[in-house]
Amino acid sequence: MVSPSVVPYVFLLLLVGCSARPLYPLPGRRNDRNKQPLQTFRAYNIAHRGSNGEIPEETAAAYMRAIEEGTDFIETDILASKDGALICFHDVILDDTTDIANHKEFADRKRTYEVQGVNTTGFFLVDFTLEELKLLHVKQRYPFRDQQYNGEFSIITFEEFISIALDAHRVVGIYPEIKNPVLINQHVKWPGGKKFEDKFVETLKKYGYKGSYMSKQWLKQPAFIQSFAPTSLIYISNQTDLPKIFLIDDMNTPTQDTNQSYWEITSDDYLDYIKEYVVGIGPWKDTIVPCSNNYLQTPSDLVARAHARNLQVHPYTFRNENKFLHFNFSEDPYNEYDYWINKIGVDGLFTDFTGSLHHYQEWTNPFASGEKEATRLLHKIELMLSKFKYIT
Repeated sequence: MVSPSVVPYVFLLLLVGCSARPLYPLPGRRNDRNKQPLQTFRAYNIAHRGSNGEIPEETAAAYMRAIEEGTDFIETDILASKDGALICFHDVILDDTTDIANHKEFADRKRTYEVQGVNTTGFFLVDFTLEELKLLHVKQRYPFRDQQYNGEFSIITFEEFISIALDAHRVVGIYPEIKNPVLINQHVKWPGGKKFEDKFVETLKKYGYKGSYMSKQWLKQPAFIQSFAPTSLIYISNQTDLPKIFLIDDMNTPTQDTNQSYWEITSDDYLDYIKEYVVGIGPWKDTIVPCSNNYLQTPSDLVARAHARNLQVHPYTFRNENKFLHFNFSEDPYNEYDYWINKIGVDGLFTDFTGSLHHYQEWTNPFASGEKEATRLLHKIELMLSKFKYIT
């Protein structure tokens, strides 16, 4: 017997067929009402710097590929240029993922700054204007990944990144990080004494991002704000109610702004404190399940303790290559996804290979509870409607 919940879907489909409208949404942010909504019934597929296992990270092409492959959220790291433009880029230096070495006009820009307590030498993004950064081209970080796109794409701004999500043919969330705020606020100044965090939130508001987790406004334009710096997340909590994720580094790396240890920020007391400001945590996956000699060890209780406080857990980073897969998974990334989703019970996964995670989830959990029967019925009705021609 067909569930009563199916009736609205049948009615909607009949309207669609009789008005001769397309069965699938057309691209463009002007068609928000027709966009396929964000899925919220299974773990989130978070495109880590875009689909950067295939295309150089943080580029427009990497983000568009991730959307094509089925990601729920496109993730990015936000830094700032010398003249205050917000930029999508992971490293504070340009050396490893751009062709800066080929630009002799910038040879005198190499500097040494202290970054999280370590003296770092390179071409720092904060020493270049947006116009200068646009002259550079991005390259693949890892030599064992596809190099054919090196030099094809430029650095993009935060606003360009947002436009990619808003122009998608379905609802695609964004997952921007307030990256290295201590360094940025030291080297980049904005009028009126504004901080990096202020400009970050202003940009989100400019494009209509607002609303608490799962609210009507949030579902229309989903966004998570992430940071390794707890003071930044607390600071912006008075400026936006968008959901925030506290990122947690490895066990040997203290927080960049408060110099707190891993053990302190994962304690029950600290989770009780930070849950007032965030909806979840984003730990490095090897801190949730330690490994030894590339074999998994006994999982920690961090996920259980987070869930007990109604905090989501979005670990990072999942990569397909054998060098990143523990022996337990027999060189199969689908085995790894199965372990983390079904045994550890995480709520989202940062992955370099969006398509792989999407395929796994479509094969193993394609429908929300109760949707399968409705979808089959809709398909039958669609076939029936296709036999008729309607006058427009």
